[in-house]
Amino acid sequence: MRTKNMKKTILDSRTLLAALVVLATLFTGSAYAAAPGITGTGTPGTFNLTAQASSITQPDGQSIYSWGYGCTSAVATSATFVPSAIAAPSGGCPTMQIPGPTLVVTEGTPVTVTLTNNLPANAGNTSILFPGFNVTTSGGVAGLLTQEAAPGGTVTYTFTPQSPGTRAYYSGTQSDLQVEMGLYGAVIVLPSAAPSTCDSTNTNLYSAASTWASMNLGVKEKDFRLAHAAYDHARTCYDREYLFQFSEIDPVIHAQAQKQVQAGVTNLVVPTEPYHPAYFMINGRSMPDDMDPNYAPQYPHQPYNGNPHMHPGEQVLLRIIGQGRWQHPFHEHGNHVRILGRDGNLILASTNSGELNLAGPLLFTTTTTPGVAMDGIFYWTARGLNWDAYAHTTSKADATYACTPDANGYYTSDPTALNYYEWCQDHNKPLQVAPFGDVGAGGPATLPDPNLFTNGPWYSGSPYLGPDATQRAVGPTATTPPSGTIANPPSSEAGFAFMWHSHNEREITTNNIFPGGMLMMMLVDSREFIIDESN
Repeated sequence: MRTKNMKKTILDSRTLLAALVVLATLFTGSAYAAAPGITGTGTPGTFNLTAQASSITQPDGQSIYSWGYGCTSAVATSATFVPSAIAAPSGGCPTMQIPGPTLVVTEGTPVTVTLTNNLPANAGNTSILFPGFNVTTSGGVAGLLTQEAAPGGTVTYTFTPQSPGTRAYYSGTQSDLQVEMGLYGAVIVLPSAAPSTCDSTNTNLYSAASTWASMNLGVKEKDFRLAHAAYDHARTCYDREYLFQFSEIDPVIHAQAQKQVQAGVTNLVVPTEPYHPAYFMINGRSMPDDMDPNYAPQYPHQPYNGNPHMHPGEQVLLRIIGQGRWQHPFHEHGNHVRILGRDGNLILASTNSGELNLAGPLLFTTTTTPGVAMDGIFYWTARGLNWDAYAHTTSKADATYACTPDANGYYTSDPTALNYYEWCQDHNKPLQVAPFGDVGAGGPATLPDPNLFTNGPWYSGSPYLGPDATQRAVGPTATTPPSGTIANPPSSEAGFAFMWHSHNEREITTNNIFPGGMLMMMLVDSREFIIDESN
């Protein structure tokens, strides 16, 4: 595992604290995720794509021959890339990438996708399926499922999205091979108009001006949302969003395809069974590479990362797609995920009064089915920890917080407060049996001797949110390891990191080496810290 690429590491799961919550830290200058994509490659809604061969990399150093969709030419217009707060480099839409470019379109606006087949000639035809859309085609040649582009040829697909939501697109030609090789991507359909109840300016995203010390609350973070709501429904408003596409690679299949291409075989005949994947990916990367920035230059054909981040209480929209051949039982630690809809179909139920309310399931694992997409909401508030996660030391002038509960038990009267959305039942409740700092009563746990911790430079050293939380780990009464280490000086980021990972243990390895594969961290940061998802 390459530490230069590691953005977070986790506390040994056998310790007491890890049983309560997984803690981790970031190197300074870390990157986050969001849902970057393009609105067109010419005018909005018009996309000129190509299918092309190249190679992608894996954390074990392997270069995997692959096929992927990309832009027919480098897209240099920054306005094409969304969200606007994420700076895509010039040519940020390469001619081949995995997953393919995320196509961000609008409900009711016509979409035209022209595909040019630049795959090796002996790979034969290729195409794109857009499930859930009423597609018309022009050009190309007739295929089994749709019109196809012959080697060197083009085909055009046209459709008008009738409802918002997240959907997959992928090859409809010899799909057992072409999807495995990397020909897949996502379509995000935005509502034509957000519900009036949604926050159009994201006023709840307050944070410090530039440093922890300034404590200048009331300064707004940048808005990284693509829209203000996921669907045309007042209950689907959100504060942040992330797109996760899950897939896997059998390197034997890719190697055989490469050998036949290089040998000049007239028509590729690559067996896709038996199937033994060794690489498991989120957005085309395996952990820890998925924690590096979007559009990172070291991954020229894998532009999208997987590195979610939030403040307590925020409604985080998760756009999730199964893009491979296997189901993947992905678990988001910290809370369940409330599903809003699948494949652009909002799940509703009628009440006795005839009102339509959300009726999606609450999932412990968001198990992905190949080709199926879902949208869901995740949030975290520290409710259920049984201690006050916001308890900072008295070294801060604002160490004493108010916590007057609303009807649901949360502190929501002041959205600029550091403990906005605190679960008031645990206000001023300590963790330690023998606490120190500004909480003076005995808590529910005794922390172990620091020599029992598996720590090192990435351990946060505190069960509390915020920059000064690390100060609770120093002094004669400290029971946690020393703070102020290389990766987490007290002046920088200190949050709770929850491991998000596949519940199939094989899938959190890279070529059978742990940790790797389908694994990332959701970092929950105190509201003093500005979350900047731009690169």
